[in-house]
Amino acid sequence: MPVPATVDHHVTAYSLPHAYWMARAAELAYQDEAVIDEQARSWGFDEVRHHRTSFTPPFPLTDTQGFTAASDHMIVTAFRGTQPAEIRDWLSDAGTPPWPGPARTGYVHYGFAEALDAIFPPVRDTLAELRTEGQSVWFTGHSLGGALAMLAGARMYLEEPRLQADGVFTYGQPRTCDRLLAAAYNKGFADRMHRFVNNNDIVPQLPPEPAYTHVDRLRYIDSAGRLRESMTLTGGLLDRGKGLTADPFAPASDGVRDHFVTNYVTALEKNLV
Repeated sequence: MPVPATVDHHVTAYSLPHAYWMARAAELAYQDEAVIDEQARSWGFDEVRHHRTSFTPPFPLTDTQGFTAASDHMIVTAFRGTQPAEIRDWLSDAGTPPWPGPARTGYVHYGFAEALDAIFPPVRDTLAELRTEGQSVWFTGHSLGGALAMLAGARMYLEEPRLQADGVFTYGQPRTCDRLLAAAYNKGFADRMHRFVNNNDIVPQLPPEPAYTHVDRLRYIDSAGRLRESMTLTGGLLDRGKGLTADPFAPASDGVRDHFVTNYVTALEKNLV
């Protein structure tokens, strides 16, 4: 399958090319506004809005950022992530209190809830303004951005159903919520949530279980770079072991290296080819 030249604005469900382009959008969220504008327009989006809210949480984050790109048939909102070492230190803080989930359903990690709260109103208002032709809506993000994309999807589904996303794609997303919210999310987003994890990526292993859990559906990139639509617990453990031995001089670096968004984009591109 050749790599598609640009985004398919008429897509309505999961496909590998669509997953690749949502990863490209998540990667683009790290760029400055001028680069985002130029690239999004080259992909066929004639309207681009930027979301940036500075705030000072009790964590080493300074702001929440993202962008929304719209065409006559599709709207994509991509949330910006953060550096792996920064988010690893942040999520390792076991003393972080929980925050009530959307519509008081379960609870979420305090830092994620506060970060999303800082940007959610303009995202919601932008979608309400731009979704004039019944366009499909997609949320995407890498790392912290993946957590925000998932939680934005949950808030829209539980609080603003008319604006709910047609699909959510996350890459290297950390655990975000408890089992109660995860169950509600999995019910509402069956076949619409696509959570990609690259082998030993350290961030999806945080914050620790059982307080926090993942939502469905996992799509796993193995140590050889192959995309697996499913992976057993034993198979996953064995494969992560292979990844750790790939660099015998720095096995501990594999978890950080696997987290970089460029490695997700590259892996998906190779699977397309």
